[in-house]
Amino acid sequence: MREITYAQAINEAMSEEMRREKNLIFMGEDIGLYGGAFGVSKGMFEEFGPERILDTPITELAITGCAAGASMTGLRTIVEIMFSDFMTLAMEQLANQAAKNRFQFGGQGSVPMVLRAPGGSGTGAAAQHSQSLEAWVAHVPGLKVVIPSTPADAKGLLKASIRDDNPVVFLEQKLLYRVKGEVPDLDEDFIIPLGKADIKREGKDVTIITYGRMVQRCIKVAEEFAKDGVEIEVVDIRTLVPLDKETLISSAKKTGKVLVVHEACQTGGFGGELVSVVVESDAFFYLDAPVKRLGGLDVPIPYNPGLEALVVPTEEKITAAIKDLL
Repeated sequence: MREITYAQAINEAMSEEMRREKNLIFMGEDIGLYGGAFGVSKGMFEEFGPERILDTPITELAITGCAAGASMTGLRTIVEIMFSDFMTLAMEQLANQAAKNRFQFGGQGSVPMVLRAPGGSGTGAAAQHSQSLEAWVAHVPGLKVVIPSTPADAKGLLKASIRDDNPVVFLEQKLLYRVKGEVPDLDEDFIIPLGKADIKREGKDVTIITYGRMVQRCIKVAEEFAKDGVEIEVVDIRTLVPLDKETLISSAKKTGKVLVVHEACQTGGFGGELVSVVVESDAFFYLDAPVKRLGGLDVPIPYNPGLEALVVPTEEKITAAIKDLL
């Protein structure tokens, strides 16, 4: 397979779906001629034109509301929120309108809408542009939540999200945009179903359950432990909602030791939900140690690069947590 970046994979997914589905439109700030704040939509304006690639005013509430309304009345929509932090401005339309419409009308309508948003720390963007807010949206019934960790996952999951008849929040970690990985050729209609976790590395001694940027860090740590004969299984959940509980439970049974890792603040983070999946199942009786969580510190993301690097799980912190489990 060819190698492309995470950003290119997202661009390909959107472009392929817009060629396939003529009722699909794409809305957001600076996504047209400028090509998006992170260059993800470069070339799309030139191919699809201003009627389908819509540069919007700087008002996340209005963008999301327009997309939700358009989706309810026959179009399919993609919305780009420039930073996931600004979902806070769009939450009324996202949580109270898009997420609830299908339920409130007894399934008579649908809201085929994807809200894409880059999130996470590591770029020196400081406290208001570096948050990981996936637990907020995962808490809202009616929203599906996706966080891919590789270019292939980004493409396959985004195409599946666009074809879904429900609103999907598709979160992209900013530091992954330039990461390269193998992706199937363009002549393949590559789809990854939502709700299916992926075992990124097989192991028998410890299970790490993680997602997003932390997947690569956990794999690096696992490779170091393998030099000493400790085989760590790395499970990438990929979609928070729907969640593949069966894969998590099966892996926990196999290894008997579980560490949950995520970048977001630990208090109220999605890691608590992942721990509950394991301990509330029959996997509990296979555990040799309590399930351990490792999340970000409960502080706003600092601008100082040294401090910024320390507030999220580092390879050193992940290594120490595994040693505690062992």
